[in-house]
Amino acid sequence: MHIFSPMQALRLLLLPLGWPYALALRVRHALYDSGLLKASSAAVPTVCVGNIALGGTGKTPHVELVLRTLLPETAIATLSRGYGRKGTGFHEVQPDDDSNTAGDEPLMLKQKFSGVRVFVGADRASAVRKITGLVPELRAIVLDDALQHRAFRAGLNLVLTTWQRPWYKDHPLPAGNLRDIPFRARQADAVIVTKCPQLPSTDEQYRWRRRLKLRESQALFFSTMEYEPPRFPGGPAGHVPTGPLAAALLLTGIADAAPLAEHVHGQFGRVRHIAFLDHHAFTPADLQGVADVFHSFAAGPKTLITTEKDAARLGAALVSGPLQGLPVAVIGIRARILNEPHAFEALIQSHVATHPAHR
Repeated sequence: MHIFSPMQALRLLLLPLGWPYALALRVRHALYDSGLLKASSAAVPTVCVGNIALGGTGKTPHVELVLRTLLPETAIATLSRGYGRKGTGFHEVQPDDDSNTAGDEPLMLKQKFSGVRVFVGADRASAVRKITGLVPELRAIVLDDALQHRAFRAGLNLVLTTWQRPWYKDHPLPAGNLRDIPFRARQADAVIVTKCPQLPSTDEQYRWRRRLKLRESQALFFSTMEYEPPRFPGGPAGHVPTGPLAAALLLTGIADAAPLAEHVHGQFGRVRHIAFLDHHAFTPADLQGVADVFHSFAAGPKTLITTEKDAARLGAALVSGPLQGLPVAVIGIRARILNEPHAFEALIQSHVATHPAHR
């Protein structure tokens, strides 16, 4: 006899509430697919990195992967809503913005890719028109999380799902994490299974294709997340002390911190993790609490570790206030394609290079 956990029982109770939501999504998609609702497109190549579920699939590292694939191509732009910022209007992100103005992920992208024009705007169709007007030499726009914005039609769609919880094992909100219907992924040019522990065998890749119900013409890629060595972004010089005698206080405000926490546990002898919700706006009380824990949780060499995304949101708090003087290091997260990386690069590059704007 199977005994349901409290969480499983709650999901079963919530499951019927997701049916009207899924029906409304199907009706909306049908209106766009039939042409009754109109969608605009751009005169320049556009690449959309999106997903079917809520956050935690690794969209931003894959946006970075697309950017690295396109660079050193000049005049590249990114566009996202800018979650966590105040307001929803159109704005070009500057390196000295704060996350209240730009959002944490766009600000992080601007700081990492200084030559890329980074924009935020909730209305993707309107924002794309403004970007093409502002940057007449524009060669491509990479859209972070725009799959559900049917009023704009991207030229190339990449849809992500995780190895741990693919959409065929999930349910619509509120019982599950699906914010869209899995059938929508059939419109993608490529699907990427993210956060893979290793490259699956050829037979397992075929089984994934069947479970995801992909069309023959759709590419299927598998990616993993790689962590860069911790580094001091602008504070004390030298290497971050790691190993069994070193300690780390991990501070995160991301959707799925479990893989990062596991990685940090493998780098330090003692680890404590303070986890906030995704895009959390750190308050002075939060920062004071973090500082108090840091001073007391371990002896010997210790470092406050956070992500690049969280560091962008912390901003000036890293060098003033309760965190002032603490050894704060960041860990970068990179996505890497495990199967046919050259085919992935060719897919992105050919879409941009063969576009009429490049002829």
